[in-house]
Amino acid sequence: MLANLRKNLFSPVLFLGWILFIICYLFSKQPNYLILLTFAQLVLVPAMVKIVVSFNKKGHVIMSVMMIAVTLLHWLADSELAIYLAIVYVLYTAFIALQGVTRFLHRGFVNIAEIAIDIGLIYILIGGLWFFAYIAEIDTGFSPLITWLTAIHFHYSACLLAISIGLFGRIHKSKGYNIVVLILLTGPLLVALGIAFSTIIEIVSVMLYIVAIYWLFKLTLKISLPKRQCILLQVSYGALCFTIVWSLLYAFGNFSGIIIVSIPGMLTFHGLVNCFLFGLIGVIAWGLEVPISTHQSYTFPVSRIRGKLHTTGDAHAGLVDALQDFVDTSHLPTVIPHFYEHTNCYQLIASVQWRAWFKPLAFIYQGISRWMQQLNLPLTSKQVEMNGVIVKVDERQDGRQAPRAWIRTIDEQTTFVAIYSQHTTAQTTFMNIALPLPFSTMIGILYVYEKDGDLHITSSNGGDAGIYLAMKHYVFRLPLNEHFTITAKNETTLSAVHTMRIFGLPFLRIDYQIERK
Repeated sequence: MLANLRKNLFSPVLFLGWILFIICYLFSKQPNYLILLTFAQLVLVPAMVKIVVSFNKKGHVIMSVMMIAVTLLHWLADSELAIYLAIVYVLYTAFIALQGVTRFLHRGFVNIAEIAIDIGLIYILIGGLWFFAYIAEIDTGFSPLITWLTAIHFHYSACLLAISIGLFGRIHKSKGYNIVVLILLTGPLLVALGIAFSTIIEIVSVMLYIVAIYWLFKLTLKISLPKRQCILLQVSYGALCFTIVWSLLYAFGNFSGIIIVSIPGMLTFHGLVNCFLFGLIGVIAWGLEVPISTHQSYTFPVSRIRGKLHTTGDAHAGLVDALQDFVDTSHLPTVIPHFYEHTNCYQLIASVQWRAWFKPLAFIYQGISRWMQQLNLPLTSKQVEMNGVIVKVDERQDGRQAPRAWIRTIDEQTTFVAIYSQHTTAQTTFMNIALPLPFSTMIGILYVYEKDGDLHITSSNGGDAGIYLAMKHYVFRLPLNEHFTITAKNETTLSAVHTMRIFGLPFLRIDYQIERK
């Protein structure tokens, strides 16, 4: 563990940060409270970032230049160079935020613990911008001290806390944890909005924050970690249980006009405790042993087609060659396998129903979808005939097994262009469907199963199943899910229900009447 600590807290670039901080602490000409932010800038944030991001030589150079710029500001804050030194810090925070964005684009809306780390890395840019506003004396509508407090808020309560709870999520999974993360990740923004616009929002956000912090501390009492690391983590989160009460008293004072905790009091107690007990002890706790991410990279084949589709022009009979590849068809009415294997033999009548809350977004999106000729659905719920043709796609162009495109139109306007293929992972065969978009492709990996004589196709059944977006070499999960239920009415007629959700909220339902020609 001590070897890990030396590596994670005292590598050459981090050792430079410690030396520069000590110089600032001993010889700075700035007010004493400014050292609280400097400690985060030179020691805590770089150490926490290096725990979750692997830097090459270029990254270490960028970090070193930032440290020197922050140090020089303690003596050059009143000079013309101050703005340029602050810009160096903003560029550094933008570089860190880019690491968070890049991490997210390799994964998407999956694994809430890793998303917390991504957001923590992105939050540091907001802290950097507020720090720049303080140094450049930009009129933010607040006093210089409040501007500085907002900067330190996004370094500690946003960046450091988000990364810390993300690392905690690598070793703990529960619904309670998910709720805690949601509150703590949105909390910094809500508190900042409250400070800017409404003391009521500020009080409510702080109260939610208190609930989440105490809940988080309770979760740490149940985890299995080496004793030394566990105690340090409990001290770190326990410190927040005390300092957050100070924040509530301060917010209540702003609301009631009765000053219970002043800003100097906040700096003395809240600032110092967060700096050393939460920040430093927390970084040491994770530096002792870094939990390994549970996320595994996507390995399923992805269509290489982006933008406009070029087909071979050769007709193909069905969406799949054999439905038996995906599911035991012995319990299905014969018309269902026949539809999937001879799709061109069937006529579709569709009724599109948008949820009321989503209709304004659908209206805005319709102009884009008409231009793309993709996902181009009508706003009306009346029944419309959906014509379709299936044609082969060059396997060398697509890169997947036996691709074929199902091109569907309504009133001669292209509605869907979906390229069907399949792949097998761990003895389960999934439908692998690509919808070409400008410079990207939406990927639907769908699991197929039979229940009570109906065929179900879903994107939310674990494994590879899900809806993804592929851009260049990035493949990331979207917060979308879809489910098809296909029912046989008789030997020649089917009905199908296609439902879609975003962030778990239903927003679209399409009812199909499918009849053999």
